[in-house]
Amino acid sequence: MLNAPVPDFSLPATGGKLFQLSAEKSRWLVLYFYPKDSTPGCTTEAGQFRDLYEEFSKLDCNVYGISRDSLRSHENFKAKLGLPFDLLVDADEIACSLFGVIKQKKLYGKEVRGIERSTFLIDGKGVLRREWRAVKADGHATEVLSAVQSL
Repeated sequence: MLNAPVPDFSLPATGGKLFQLSAEKSRWLVLYFYPKDSTPGCTTEAGQFRDLYEEFSKLDCNVYGISRDSLRSHENFKAKLGLPFDLLVDADEIACSLFGVIKQKKLYGKEVRGIERSTFLIDGKGVLRREWRAVKADGHATEVLSAVQSL
């Protein structure tokens, strides 16, 4: 999928919006997938993308977080952290399947099916340019920003 066009998809977004990938053309796009709202790692990651959001914006790059949580959960998480970007609801795993981020994971000794923390950088023509899989939350937003700056 790297260096190939990403198929169009749409997902509900915070603020009563509908995200449509094809509507994002002409701008760089960061899609970061995370397991669950209001968990420690996800809070760290979202907070760091929030803190660097202005830098992403200066580079004509939009940022969106994606998980399987409900719209209500996303709205609360966004408000709690003061996120300047929208969160996308992927309850039906449309984008999760497209990007292959659903994995079997161990949680408290049990096998569970969930989102592997992953990020994808898409250029203004809708082509996937970079991907990060199984990332650590802390410091990841800085790594993604560096990649955008270098392209």
